[in-house]
Amino acid sequence: MNQTRVFLIFAWLMVATLLWMEWGKEKSAPPAPAVTAAAAAAATSTVPSATAASAAGVVPSAPVAAGATPTAAVAAPSAAQTVTVTTDVLKVVFDGGTLHRADLLKYPSEAAEDSAPVRLLAEDATNYFVAQSGWVSQGGATPTHESGFVPESPQRDYVLAKGAKEIAVPFVWTGANGVTIRRTYIFQHSGYAITVRDEVINAGTAPWQGSVYRQLARVPRALVRSGPMNAEQYSFQGAAWYSTEDKYEKRKFDKFVDDGALDKKVTGGWVAMLQHHFFAAWIPGPNDQSVFSLATANTNTGVPQYLIRELGPSVNVAAGAKAQTQARLWIGPKLVDALKAQQVPDLERAVDWSSYSIMATMANAIFWLLSKLHDLFGNWGWSIIGLVVLIKLAMYPLSAAQYRSMAKMRKFQPRIEQLKERYGDDKQKFQMAMMELYKKEKINPVGGCLPIVVQMPVFLALYWVLLESVELRHAPWMLWIHDLTARDPFFVLPLINIAVMWATQKLTPTPGMDPMQKKMMQLMPLVFGVMFAFFPAGLVLYWITNSGLGLLQQWWMTKRYAEKPAKA
Repeated sequence: MNQTRVFLIFAWLMVATLLWMEWGKEKSAPPAPAVTAAAAAAATSTVPSATAASAAGVVPSAPVAAGATPTAAVAAPSAAQTVTVTTDVLKVVFDGGTLHRADLLKYPSEAAEDSAPVRLLAEDATNYFVAQSGWVSQGGATPTHESGFVPESPQRDYVLAKGAKEIAVPFVWTGANGVTIRRTYIFQHSGYAITVRDEVINAGTAPWQGSVYRQLARVPRALVRSGPMNAEQYSFQGAAWYSTEDKYEKRKFDKFVDDGALDKKVTGGWVAMLQHHFFAAWIPGPNDQSVFSLATANTNTGVPQYLIRELGPSVNVAAGAKAQTQARLWIGPKLVDALKAQQVPDLERAVDWSSYSIMATMANAIFWLLSKLHDLFGNWGWSIIGLVVLIKLAMYPLSAAQYRSMAKMRKFQPRIEQLKERYGDDKQKFQMAMMELYKKEKINPVGGCLPIVVQMPVFLALYWVLLESVELRHAPWMLWIHDLTARDPFFVLPLINIAVMWATQKLTPTPGMDPMQKKMMQLMPLVFGVMFAFFPAGLVLYWITNSGLGLLQQWWMTKRYAEKPAKA
């Protein structure tokens, strides 16, 4: 197999990959129809039942103590019960059981300077996404995410003061049986992980038992923009979770029902809802036992909401005693280093580089190397160029052998053409004679395969790094390239790519190639140019740099080894 055929195969693989991605996009769930925000929020109750909790084994089954009376249902939280907290990175509106809105102050929605911040949690129809938590018990009424908790302080607006490390916002619920649950939200300086701590105080005369639940509910997010190779439409959107037994798992919204129920008993772990660049996740304590589940809830308008829940741990509090449980709620960007700093197993897999561990590992390695280069250059564009140079240096022995083989093939091209004329339409004899020539002159016809085979997974891994890495979001390079994760607005890089591919084609020998293959090869620069016109600019920059360095290396090897054509 010569270099040209390898290149042709690679080109058609790229086309097939694009067609597969487009097919996958069409198969995904359609966006929810536009309805009012009130209607989107008007879902049937998503509070888990105490019976289900007991069946799952997270709530001890015991009779209600004598003298204990259920508490009357508390009215749903009003606007007067909501609190707003503003830190240096977050602005959150919430009540005791539900986080209704969260703005990421460091991340503008668009590249424009006056753009509003990204709103990750929201209650509007097309972006409905909330975090909820409450309690269930067989021993009577409990506070849920729908009602029960009320602010303990009259203060409704909190702002993290300059130099302060954290803000604590307390809520409280008191039952008729003497049980009080005090919930405290703790926001850290420069932190996206909110600590949610529940303290159960039993001032009654009978033991109390219950289980905390934490969940994320949303509708599929409507795309901001669409079009070929738009990164957002190929990024995973759905639920994800982690358990020590089965590690990282995920499910798209349109597969919630088709792929079967989730009823997984887990110690520790985490549950999350992922979208492009950002996500929210509940992270229970590392030793907490809970049950992970998925569900869908119908609204009054028929718009489904998708829900992932962790139910547990159970709490058993004797009369006159106290107990405490807490979890972290991550609301923010998919920052690899910040996620690793949480010291939660595989939480960084929320940066969904690939469903396959080997590709995710490769993407993680590429991102690590890019980060180190960014520390050196201070620019992600130059870091991509530096990455290509390092890969080229690492692969120099392979590519040098490749180009030496190609140079020899070019040198002996006149003799191959004579063999073709000699044997005419007898392709079998022609192939045998050509192989004999390769053997005699020590030409390796497959010398060009390995470097391309090695670079293919690197190329795909870099594509997912550019697709998913929020660190590169809206990152400029220079001049007209203001966003490496978006396409080149003036198509300059794709045009340069066409020129480099055309020049490479002129230096590439085509011994034994039939006219049809030659015509196809002549079209390849244009085909790739059209495809790359819609690729992220950073990926096209990588390909141009790689191809440009390859062209220089090929030119030098051709000049060194094939200055004089071999005589027949």
